[in-house]
Amino acid sequence: MSKVCQISGKRVMIGNNVSHALNRTKRRFDINLITKKFFIPEENRWITLKITTSVLRTINRKGISAVLKEARSRGVVIK
Repeated sequence: MSKVCQISGKRVMIGNNVSHALNRTKRRFDINLITKKFFIPEENRWITLKITTSVLRTINRKGISAVLKEARSRGVVIK
């Protein structure tokens, strides 16, 4: 599966390793992605999301219901 956050849409970035001699080789900047299960009391069900840790902090602050509501208003499809 791809390394994409289901809420924020953050993806892997591509860049360069730059040595002291300024030689450049390609590298990947991976995102800090975790798989986490959440219980949604309004729908009375569990969902599993692949999210970044920064989105997890947002969920801890605002709550899962508020974050899902914002994501769905932006057009993110969450099953």
